[in-house]
Amino acid sequence: MDLAVRYGPEPDQVADVFFPPDAAPAALVLVLHGGSWRVENDRGYLEPEARALAANGYAVANVEYRRVGAGGGWPTTFTDVALAVDTLPALVARQWPGRVDTERVVLLGHSAGGQLALWAAARDRLPEGAPGRRPGPVPLAGVVAVAPVSALTEALRYAGGLGAVTGLLGGGPEDVPGRYAAADPLTLGPIGVPVVVIHGDRDTAVPPVMSRLYTEATGAELVTVPGAGHFDITVPGGLAWTSIVDSVGRLAEERCVRLP
Repeated sequence: MDLAVRYGPEPDQVADVFFPPDAAPAALVLVLHGGSWRVENDRGYLEPEARALAANGYAVANVEYRRVGAGGGWPTTFTDVALAVDTLPALVARQWPGRVDTERVVLLGHSAGGQLALWAAARDRLPEGAPGRRPGPVPLAGVVAVAPVSALTEALRYAGGLGAVTGLLGGGPEDVPGRYAAADPLTLGPIGVPVVVIHGDRDTAVPPVMSRLYTEATGAELVTVPGAGHFDITVPGGLAWTSIVDSVGRLAEERCVRLP
């Protein structure tokens, strides 16, 4: 880690920042980890990926946020992620001048972090008064969602999904329908920036059908990785790594959006 940046006063409102070897301004990748939104799973498991992305020429912020069991859930997990996305680019640039191109910011999320990345980029589509809502488009170059939980209601159909999703939102769709409407990427619909969804065809934790449903409904790009499961899909040098790095690079270079 080259730099630890706090984006809020809570202990988990922090990101570990890694810089590329080249001193020229680099695109910034904000990484959102998964782990069923639960406190026992933190950003540490994606540190190898963050380091590998930095070695590929990107500035990388591996973001922590409050999770269920440590002050997270609804709405604080969401408001933490919104705050991180809205403030970290400027905070990193301020603490390390000249190393970050804040016009090129890509969100990269895995699993539950993929859901949060898709949600964070769609906050201008949230209902009025919803936590994290933005009045205008979120200034991002794009989103790479890897094995994302992109359809929360659909996730309830699968083993292991019920407890994690209902724990995050505080109930099922029949109990808190407004929360599902404000949190489910599939419900929120198309995002105003390019989205690439990457999913392994051997994923048994987050079934690939969820990514197919999301991309068919929103027009996002789907990359299916033969032979990849859920927990090995992000491994540097693994089956999906080239797709991940290429997708980040394509979004960072092809679409530049000025941050306020």
